[in-house]
Amino acid sequence: MSMGEVTVRAADRPGDLGWVVMAHGELYAAEYGWAVEQVTAGIVAAYTPGPDAAWIAELDDRRVGCVFCVREDAGTARLRLLLLDPAARGLGVGRTLVRRCVAHARDAGFSRLVLWTNAPLAAARGIYLDEGFVLTAEEQHDEFGVPLLGQDYELDLTA
Repeated sequence: MSMGEVTVRAADRPGDLGWVVMAHGELYAAEYGWAVEQVTAGIVAAYTPGPDAAWIAELDDRRVGCVFCVREDAGTARLRLLLLDPAARGLGVGRTLVRRCVAHARDAGFSRLVLWTNAPLAAARGIYLDEGFVLTAEEQHDEFGVPLLGQDYELDLTA
């Protein structure tokens, strides 16, 4: 089976942001029964290119993944909206996207990078832990229509 060509580029083409909302809505509903589209749309609507950055991963010129790095405060950036289409899993694309976000946050002068995720997302959690993120808090929520354990992670960018 051919793995195809994977590229990661800035999320700056027409349709990129709409794809992020659609892909999150469809994938999380299909795989977990979660209703994330409205939350995702709010995050995408608040995205401001320039101070914030976002990337799209493509496999053979088809969008298959994304990640955002947004400013939270003067010293903190937040990794948001990491997503991989099943077609891109196992190719290292998730790790590449996370590393791109970490490098951007470090280069932009942030001292820490934080993120929020949910306990069932084990593959993403594995990437975060491998990249040095540390679990800082857990809390139950039902933001996506089902009970979930939300998790906060932090990466010290000064080390």
